[in-house]
Amino acid sequence: MAPLTMAGSSVQKNRRRRSRLLFTVTCGCATLIALHQAVAFTLPYVSQGTKTASPEQFLPASSPRQLSSVSRANKVPVRADGAASPLATEVGGSNNLALLAYFALWYFGNYYYNITNKLALRAAGGAAGFPLTIATLQLGVGVIYALFLWSAPDARSKPNITFVDYLKTLGVGFTAAGAHAASVFALSAGAVSFGQIVKAAEPAFAALIGVTFYNAKVSKAKWLCLIPVIGGVCLASLKELDFTYAALFTAALANVFAAIKANENKRLMTTEGISDRMGSVGNQFALTTINSFLFCIPLMFICEGHKLGMFFDSVITMPVVWMNIVFSGLWFYFYNELATKTIKQTGAVTQSVANTAKRAVVILGCALVLGESLGALKLVGSLVCIGGVFLYSVIDRLVARKSRKAVSG
Repeated sequence: MAPLTMAGSSVQKNRRRRSRLLFTVTCGCATLIALHQAVAFTLPYVSQGTKTASPEQFLPASSPRQLSSVSRANKVPVRADGAASPLATEVGGSNNLALLAYFALWYFGNYYYNITNKLALRAAGGAAGFPLTIATLQLGVGVIYALFLWSAPDARSKPNITFVDYLKTLGVGFTAAGAHAASVFALSAGAVSFGQIVKAAEPAFAALIGVTFYNAKVSKAKWLCLIPVIGGVCLASLKELDFTYAALFTAALANVFAAIKANENKRLMTTEGISDRMGSVGNQFALTTINSFLFCIPLMFICEGHKLGMFFDSVITMPVVWMNIVFSGLWFYFYNELATKTIKQTGAVTQSVANTAKRAVVILGCALVLGESLGALKLVGSLVCIGGVFLYSVIDRLVARKSRKAVSG
């Protein structure tokens, strides 16, 4: 009876695996369609964080068309007497719908990236398998998609940067490669939920690196907010059933690279004229992805080149590996680009709330779907950490508002 039981169990596992794979493919197609529609819904007057000229700016001041132009303050059409036009509500509602679509797809993409990433890593052997190869191929999928957009007619205009401009983007690409490779390795070595909890502590690394290397100033209130962030990670680690030092250290290393990347990207975009020459946020992320892929290739060969034959054998014999690599690469590219566009259209408080909620959705959702442990202590630790991150994001504004009230009172 034992062999029959084992055979039945194997059939059930394969059936569940095929069902999960089919579900992933279906969701991938649905998201691609939804992404296209969400971008199509975006109106030309939605601010993208870049300086664009509208046709009305080139008309005489007395032109009736200019008098009924778009309000620069809120991007809503107004009449000559300053009152909102009948289309104002419709335009604002459409903008809100587009923004909600961006948020939904950002969360959806991040959630499914983590799931498909973990499925590919698990099928390929976890940390002992090919995490760096998978990380590199995920970036390669993004590169193919970016090149397709540049080559397809009327899809996306190419950046008009100089060779000197390109050299300046290499620093961002290198740190992005380090952040992605370390993050994927962390997810291969431990639970997705635990890796996300450690990655939620990124503000602590950002504050320390900013003060040490970039002359950044961090208020005392922000330093105090890091106490629950670090404490929450420690609490979540105490009873983590899938705890490994490799997952902890590589997730922390991903935070270091991400913090440096943020500062380098800020420095890059202060270069005079480079934003205009890049053309769009999408081009900026595409260049970062291409550079990250190029930096990850030698790392992949150095660390896992001796067993690439085994990897290709597993890809041929197990479609779950290559299909989840392709889809996780697409999810990664989509959600990062959507996150950038969404953040540029929202205020600082909205960004803080969105990032906090996104982290909670990924931690809880992945733990449930992947069957990872989510005990009381781990749950409390994650809530404390995420709450500390949110407080860190808004504390300076809260203190400034309180100071203004005290002065006015």
